[in-house]
Amino acid sequence: MFSLEVIRPRLLEAFQHKMPGVLICITIALATTFIADHYGGPTLLYALLFGMTLHFLSEEGRCLAGVEFAARTILRLGVALLGVRITIEQVADLGVGPVLTVVCGVAFTIAFGAVVARLLGLNRDMGLLTGGSVAICGASAALALSAVMPRHATHERNTIMTVVGVTTLSTMAMVIYPLIVGVLRLDDGEAGIFLGGTIHDVAQVVGAGYMISESTGDVSTFVKLLRVAMLVPTVMIFMFLFRRHRQEEEGNRKVPMLPNFLIAFVALVVINSLGWIPPLVAEGFTDLSRWCLVTAIAALGIKTSFQKLAVVGWKPVILMVAETLFLLLLVLAFIHFDLATW
Repeated sequence: MFSLEVIRPRLLEAFQHKMPGVLICITIALATTFIADHYGGPTLLYALLFGMTLHFLSEEGRCLAGVEFAARTILRLGVALLGVRITIEQVADLGVGPVLTVVCGVAFTIAFGAVVARLLGLNRDMGLLTGGSVAICGASAALALSAVMPRHATHERNTIMTVVGVTTLSTMAMVIYPLIVGVLRLDDGEAGIFLGGTIHDVAQVVGAGYMISESTGDVSTFVKLLRVAMLVPTVMIFMFLFRRHRQEEEGNRKVPMLPNFLIAFVALVVINSLGWIPPLVAEGFTDLSRWCLVTAIAALGIKTSFQKLAVVGWKPVILMVAETLFLLLLVLAFIHFDLATW
């Protein structure tokens, strides 16, 4: 057994290692919240833009660990706590439409990516990787899917290019897609399905959704987490697809499992649906979730650099843009024909 004397120094070291970056993100969250409360406007968008002006901090050693911690762990905590805002009754009211939209969106986008990759002269693996990343949950999906794909000379480079490209496109979508919602005059439910079904990363979906309204934010978060849940069957399909290549490789790699924050989110939804969370506690969790998300968005802004796209080449960029537009048009078609709102 470990004694406190052994554990305490390690915890203190980890705390000191991450605190500079986390404090920067919290400072941005406080500043942007103050501005939004006193002068109006979307807090999350302010946090994103403020963070982008401090991108140089993501390349500085003292702040890097804390920024990464805020963008990953604090983000997941914030998303998990959103479960106290949603009940099973609300989910039932959505119907089967969002599920159908998500499943079709994931399957068709991955297939589309494989076809377009070949047309651009890229290998099929690149199309499957980028298609899965765009369709499911951005950078997280890229890392999970690449872990079960065959390794070759460009495997690591393709993964890095996908992560950089999909993260940048997701940030752009967070700003642009709410404008599309306004132009198309989508109601809160349709807007939530559109944003949750099209934007790549969880944080940007949450940010875009709650920029519009709380109802849109709730629906978009649920739809997005449906897409995140699709990671498990998709990884299993990729394992089957590349089973021969994996058998030829030496050693075994662990297959990513269902994200813990998704499990926590679902657990809170169930507990809240049973009425076991007092209103005061639910309100406190909601406020904590909001602060976590603003802090995480600030971290994502710090990590975002449009200049990094210059090193990935134009063909992968065109591929990911095409996949993003395909998914956007597909989800809009489902909404237009009322398939997403059954």
